[in-house]
Amino acid sequence: MLGIKRLGLLAALVLVGVAPAAAAQAAAQPSEQDTQYLQAVHQVNLYEIAAGELAQQKGQNQQVKELGQQFVTDHTELDQSVQDLAGQLNVDLPSEPTTEQQAGLDQLNNASGEEFDRLWVTQELAGHVQAIQATQTEISQGTEPQVVQLAQTALPVLQAHYDALVMLAEELGIPVPETSPSGTASPGGTVPAPGGTTPAPGETFTEEPVPGGTVTETPVPQQS
Repeated sequence: MLGIKRLGLLAALVLVGVAPAAAAQAAAQPSEQDTQYLQAVHQVNLYEIAAGELAQQKGQNQQVKELGQQFVTDHTELDQSVQDLAGQLNVDLPSEPTTEQQAGLDQLNNASGEEFDRLWVTQELAGHVQAIQATQTEISQGTEPQVVQLAQTALPVLQAHYDALVMLAEELGIPVPETSPSGTASPGGTVPAPGGTTPAPGETFTEEPVPGGTVTETPVPQQS
């Protein structure tokens, strides 16, 4: 979901305060948080649509095919709203996914059979965790009402996708991102963005520093 190196970047954005005298200007120009959320979620949608189409073409598991079709439908609809709002707010959107997302698509293109299914589910889990984190951050820290509303609309869709992925991952024996009882990512439980390195069983991930900001913990979806 959607340069930004990781979708989780938005969880680390520090909002710039707007002085009362600049209120009119702020209303016309979205904050950095709002702008980067629109750009990031657009890239998420570009990746998800492409990955969903690959799932329909190459998936061996029927549920992978069906989820891929659902993701294409939902993210196409969401992206139309993103593009419409970006146009209203004069926000320029990227024309392609991030480098990491494109690398993930390349990996999927080169995989087949059961390997494809497992790689697709692993990437989708990673991408949806970070997309949800970014969306939660926008809801709590965004300043442009229309962008916040879009995030509020997107969140239950992303959560439903994640829940379906967790169920499928458990059936296929694929590791699911670890969460603590509070829903915060456990140490070593962070997953890479699509295109990142997939760990071997038992390996863990470490969080990368975010340029220009300090990483802050953001709740991630509870497993169902």
